[in-house]
Amino acid sequence: MSIETLAEWLEREGIVASEGPGAIADVERVRGLLIAAARSRRTVSYSELLGLLGHRFTRPKMRALCKTLDAVEATEDGDGLAVLVVREGDGLPGQGWWIAAAAQGYQGPWTGAGADAHVKALQERLFDRWRPSK
Repeated sequence: MSIETLAEWLEREGIVASEGPGAIADVERVRGLLIAAARSRRTVSYSELLGLLGHRFTRPKMRALCKTLDAVEATEDGDGLAVLVVREGDGLPGQGWWIAAAAQGYQGPWTGAGADAHVKALQERLFDRWRPSK
Protein backbone atom coordinates (compact mmCIF):
# COMPACT_ATOMS: atom_id res chain seq x y z
CA MET A 1 0.00 0.00 0.00
CA SER A 2 1.50 3.34 -1.02
CA ILE A 3 1.11 6.49 1.04
CA GLU A 4 -0.81 9.19 -0.75
CA THR A 5 0.89 12.58 -1.00
CA LEU A 6 -0.88 15.82 -0.21
CA ALA A 7 -0.93 16.74 -3.90
CA GLU A 8 -2.44 13.38 -4.83
CA TRP A 9 -5.13 13.73 -2.16
CA LEU A 10 -6.07 17.22 -3.36
CA GLU A 11 -6.32 16.06 -6.94
CA ARG A 12 -8.32 12.95 -6.02
CA GLU A 13 -10.75 15.09 -4.03
CA GLY A 14 -11.18 17.37 -7.06
CA ILE A 15 -10.03 20.41 -5.13
CA VAL A 16 -7.11 21.37 -7.34
CA ALA A 17 -4.66 19.81 -9.75
CA SER A 18 -1.59 18.45 -8.02
CA GLU A 19 0.83 20.19 -10.34
CA GLY A 20 1.19 23.51 -12.09
CA PRO A 21 1.52 27.13 -11.07
CA GLY A 22 -1.64 27.19 -8.94
CA ALA A 23 -1.14 23.96 -7.08
CA ILE A 24 -2.29 24.51 -3.51
CA ALA A 25 -0.14 21.54 -2.48
CA ASP A 26 3.09 23.21 -3.64
CA VAL A 27 4.75 23.32 -0.23
CA GLU A 28 7.87 25.14 -1.43
CA ARG A 29 5.86 27.83 -3.22
CA VAL A 30 3.60 28.41 -0.21
CA ARG A 31 6.66 28.50 2.05
CA GLY A 32 8.27 31.03 -0.30
CA LEU A 33 5.17 33.23 -0.23
CA LEU A 34 5.18 33.15 3.57
CA ILE A 35 8.87 34.02 3.72
CA ALA A 36 8.22 36.94 1.36
CA ALA A 37 5.44 38.12 3.69
CA ALA A 38 7.77 37.81 6.70
CA ARG A 39 10.44 39.83 4.90
CA SER A 40 7.81 42.51 4.25
CA ARG A 41 6.82 42.35 7.94
CA ARG A 42 3.22 41.50 7.17
CA THR A 43 0.64 38.80 7.56
CA VAL A 44 -1.43 37.29 4.78
CA SER A 45 -5.07 36.21 4.94
CA TYR A 46 -6.20 32.77 3.86
CA SER A 47 -8.08 34.42 0.99
CA GLU A 48 -5.06 36.46 -0.10
CA LEU A 49 -2.78 33.41 -0.03
CA LEU A 50 -5.24 31.45 -2.15
CA GLY A 51 -5.36 34.44 -4.53
CA LEU A 52 -1.57 34.43 -4.80
CA LEU A 53 -1.87 30.79 -5.86
CA GLY A 54 -4.46 31.73 -8.49
CA HIS A 55 -7.61 30.62 -6.66
CA ARG A 56 -10.72 32.26 -5.29
CA PHE A 57 -11.57 31.51 -1.68
CA THR A 58 -13.78 28.50 -1.09
CA ARG A 59 -14.01 26.43 2.09
CA PRO A 60 -12.65 23.25 0.40
CA LYS A 61 -9.69 25.18 -1.00
CA MET A 62 -9.06 26.80 2.37
CA ARG A 63 -9.04 23.35 4.01
CA ALA A 64 -6.61 22.17 1.34
CA LEU A 65 -4.43 25.21 2.02
CA CYS A 66 -4.46 24.33 5.73
CA LYS A 67 -3.12 20.86 4.88
CA THR A 68 -0.35 22.54 2.90
CA LEU A 69 0.40 24.84 5.85
CA ASP A 70 0.73 21.74 8.02
CA ALA A 71 3.18 20.36 5.46
CA VAL A 72 5.13 23.65 5.49
CA GLU A 73 5.38 23.40 9.28
CA ALA A 74 6.63 19.82 8.98
CA THR A 75 9.57 20.83 6.78
CA GLU A 76 12.99 21.18 8.36
CA ASP A 77 12.82 24.96 8.03
CA GLY A 78 9.06 25.41 8.60
CA ASP A 79 9.93 27.70 11.51
CA GLY A 80 6.34 28.47 12.51
CA LEU A 81 5.56 30.33 9.28
CA ALA A 82 1.88 29.31 9.43
CA VAL A 83 1.28 31.92 12.15
CA LEU A 84 1.51 34.53 9.38
CA VAL A 85 -1.70 33.22 7.77
CA VAL A 86 -4.67 34.87 9.47
CA ARG A 87 -8.40 35.34 9.25
CA GLU A 88 -9.46 38.66 7.73
CA GLY A 89 -12.00 39.29 10.50
CA ASP A 90 -9.75 39.30 13.55
CA GLY A 91 -6.20 38.95 12.19
CA LEU A 92 -5.64 35.68 14.06
CA PRO A 93 -4.80 32.22 12.73
CA GLY A 94 -7.59 29.70 12.32
CA GLN A 95 -8.65 26.84 14.56
CA GLY A 96 -6.16 24.30 13.22
CA TRP A 97 -3.25 26.56 14.10
CA TRP A 98 -4.57 26.99 17.64
CA ILE A 99 -4.97 23.24 18.10
CA ALA A 100 -1.32 22.81 17.11
CA ALA A 101 -0.34 25.70 19.42
CA ALA A 102 -2.13 23.99 22.32
CA ALA A 103 -0.19 20.83 21.54
CA GLN A 104 2.99 22.92 21.81
CA GLY A 105 2.06 24.26 25.23
CA TYR A 106 -0.12 27.31 24.60
CA GLN A 107 -3.02 27.15 27.06
CA GLY A 108 -4.76 30.50 26.56
CA PRO A 109 -7.95 31.39 24.70
CA TRP A 110 -8.00 31.48 20.91
CA THR A 111 -9.37 35.03 20.79
CA GLY A 112 -8.91 38.23 22.73
CA ALA A 113 -5.96 40.20 24.01
CA GLY A 114 -3.95 37.18 25.20
CA ALA A 115 -4.28 35.38 21.88
CA ASP A 116 -3.42 38.56 19.99
CA ALA A 117 -0.31 39.16 22.12
CA HIS A 118 0.85 35.55 21.71
CA VAL A 119 0.42 35.63 17.93
CA LYS A 120 2.02 39.07 17.53
CA ALA A 121 5.09 37.93 19.50
CA LEU A 122 5.51 34.87 17.26
CA GLN A 123 5.00 36.99 14.14
CA GLU A 124 7.57 39.56 15.29
CA ARG A 125 10.10 36.77 15.85
CA LEU A 126 9.55 35.63 12.25
CA PHE A 127 9.75 39.19 10.92
CA ASP A 128 13.10 39.59 12.67
CA ARG A 129 14.40 36.21 11.48
CA TRP A 130 13.54 36.87 7.85
CA ARG A 131 14.56 40.55 7.85
CA PRO A 132 16.36 41.26 4.57
CA SER A 133 20.09 41.74 5.03
CA LYS A 134 21.34 45.20 4.23
